[in-house]
Amino acid sequence: MTNADSPFEYISSAKLPTRFGQFTIHGFVEVATDQEHVALSYGEWQDDEVVPIRIHSECLTGDALFSTRCDCGFQLEKALQNIVEHGKGVILYLRQEGRGIGLLNKIRAYHLQDNGMDTVEANEHLGFDADLRDYRICRFMLDHLHIRKVQLMTNNPRKIKALTDLGIEVIGRTPIDHGITADNKGYIRTKTQKLGHEFDPHLLK
Repeated sequence: MTNADSPFEYISSAKLPTRFGQFTIHGFVEVATDQEHVALSYGEWQDDEVVPIRIHSECLTGDALFSTRCDCGFQLEKALQNIVEHGKGVILYLRQEGRGIGLLNKIRAYHLQDNGMDTVEANEHLGFDADLRDYRICRFMLDHLHIRKVQLMTNNPRKIKALTDLGIEVIGRTPIDHGITADNKGYIRTKTQKLGHEFDPHLLK
């Protein structure tokens, strides 16, 4: 648990066997909103070790429903594989569907994309910023797991800056150019051009 002044609270942990290996799932909550988040940890580390991590925003359509119009599910699977191959690591799984706009608004944004808008234009048409995600809980989760130095699996430089601003030492970035399909190349190009994500340009041809 945590002290009464913290905006976040640790709830509990349990074993989570997966087809990749046995992880431990740790539950956290944002006190003011009751929004729930989880971390998946694998292996062990010392307090001063560099630990591979991924900050993964929830994507029901990609993570659970196997959508190919985004790369989220593919990236989550690759990150889990990388962690097991490395022998240790953590997924911070944040409940921030649709870059923070929520599931139903994400479906509305998909409808607009079906009619010609890109992902940024669709969010803005609905009255949202292109990216509403908040990473402050990551520091709390990493502190709970005794992690201060990370190797971050991401294509998004904003996540590096967010962790650095929170006092987490990002030792390096591991690209995760995984899951590019004919259905999502346009989406990924938009993330590259408008949101600053870093992908191998040869993969987007």
